[in-house]
Amino acid sequence: MANTLTCRLVTPDQELLNEEVVYASVPQHDGLIGFQTGSSPLVAKLGLGKLRLDFPSESGGGSRSYFLEGGFLKMAHNELVILAERAIAAEEIIESEARAELAEANARVIPDDAPNKMEAVAKLTREREAAAIKVKMAQTSKAVGI
Repeated sequence: MANTLTCRLVTPDQELLNEEVVYASVPQHDGLIGFQTGSSPLVAKLGLGKLRLDFPSESGGGSRSYFLEGGFLKMAHNELVILAERAIAAEEIIESEARAELAEANARVIPDDAPNKMEAVAKLTREREAAAIKVKMAQTSKAVGI
């Protein structure tokens, strides 16, 4: 299809997606980046956040979202390959479970005598951020009827 790029989303367990898209908004480690047909070659580290894929009208159009956590991406020759440590389709995120995960992370406290306190704080902060993103994605996907 004209004005599309191939997007593959792969985790260690499976290939979740291999389709043509017109646009991809990807969470890098330092912010969002967008890709369209003709995007420059790039290899980048993935961050934590929402992957949004927009599909061409010829194949029904619309968008799909995924929660991503860690990994790498490669863009070259109109092919975007996303190798994610973890990816969950927005419609598979259960709001009540995400809220429980957020409450648990918010309730957790780092002991003063933790062996590597800075590392423990960074890990807990990431867990809280991941849970908050999942809650927001679950609410959004429910609102649009996914």
